[in-house]
Amino acid sequence: MPRIPVKRDTGARGRLQDIPVQGHKRVLLAAPRGYCAGVDRAVVAVEKALEHYGAPVYVRKQIVHNVHVVSELEQQGAIFVDEVDEVPTGAHVVFSAHGVSPAVVNAAADRGLLAIDATCPLVTKVHREAVRFARDDYEILLIGHEGHEEVEGTAGEAPDHVTLVNGPDDVDHIEVKDPDKVVWLSQTTLSVDETMETVRRLRERFPNLQDPPSDDICYATQNRQVAIKKVAEEADLVIVVGSANSSNSVRLVEVALEYGATAAYRIDYASEIRQEWLEGVATVGVTSGASVPEVLVQEVLADLSGAGYSEVKEVKTAEEDLMFSLPKELRKDITGRQDARALGGRGH
Repeated sequence: MPRIPVKRDTGARGRLQDIPVQGHKRVLLAAPRGYCAGVDRAVVAVEKALEHYGAPVYVRKQIVHNVHVVSELEQQGAIFVDEVDEVPTGAHVVFSAHGVSPAVVNAAADRGLLAIDATCPLVTKVHREAVRFARDDYEILLIGHEGHEEVEGTAGEAPDHVTLVNGPDDVDHIEVKDPDKVVWLSQTTLSVDETMETVRRLRERFPNLQDPPSDDICYATQNRQVAIKKVAEEADLVIVVGSANSSNSVRLVEVALEYGATAAYRIDYASEIRQEWLEGVATVGVTSGASVPEVLVQEVLADLSGAGYSEVKEVKTAEEDLMFSLPKELRKDITGRQDARALGGRGH
C-alpha cells in the first residue's frame, strides 16, 4: 500500500477573507462528532503495539478511514499493507477497525504472524450474527457497499449464505431460495434513513423478513447523523471533516443536504475550504466523521474565525460515554502492569 502523503497545511491561517453577508455570521458545531469508541480503540491499539514491540508494526488496510490518522501512524513506524501476504513471516500485524474474514485470520496464522485484532466490537457483533443465522440456514441479505472492507469481512463469515444489497434500488433484483428464511444485516456506517428504506422495500418483497437482534448501524453513526440533521435545518453551508473512503463521513454530507443545508462539502483539512463556498453564507454547520481527530475540526474553526465566523454554538443531540477495552495483547504496559488505557482507549 503506497504511503499516503500528508496534505495538511497549518500555516494558511488568514487565507479566507471576511466578506460581509446578510445576517449574523456564526458556526453551528454538531455534537457528537469525531472519534467514536471503536476508532479510538483501534488507533490506540496501533500506538500501543508500536510501544510494546517497536517499529515496524504492520496494519492490514487503513486502521481507520482517515488519511491524517494513517499518515501520523506511518510516521510513528506503522506500515500499512493491502494483504497479510505482504507482511514478513513472524511479524506483528494489526487487523483494522473494519474487521476481517476468517480467511484473512487463517492466512495470517499460516504465515506465523502475530495478529492483534482491532476490529470494532460493534462490527464483531454483526459478524457473530452472520455466523449464527448461517448456522440456522437463513439467507442473509447484507445491506452495504460492495468492496467496503467491513462488508467483505462480514460476508466472509458466511459466504454461501450472504447476498449483498447495495441499496434500495437493488431490492427488485434480489432472489432468495426460501422467502420464509431470510434475515437482513447491515454495514455499521450507513445512512440510517437509506438503510431503513432498503429494509422497507425488502419487506415488501419478503414479508417474513427477519430483523437482526438489534440495530446493526452503530450508535456513533446514528448520533452524528441526528446531530447534523439538526444543524442542517439552519445552515447555509455544512462542512464535514472526513476522508473520501469514510462511508460515515460521506453519508453526513448526503444527510446534511437532505435535511435542509443549501450546500455541503467534505474535506480532509481546513486548507481545502474554498472562499467561494462562503459567499452569501451567514451560518456554517461543522461536523466530522467517526474516524476524525478533533484537532482537524479545531483547525477548521480557526480558519472560519479568520473569515468572520468567530461565534460558535454547539448543537448537542446526544451524550456519548461508551468505551471499549483494548485487544487483550495490549492491556498491560511493557512492565507487565495493567495499562491505564486498557479500558477505554485514551481515557478522556
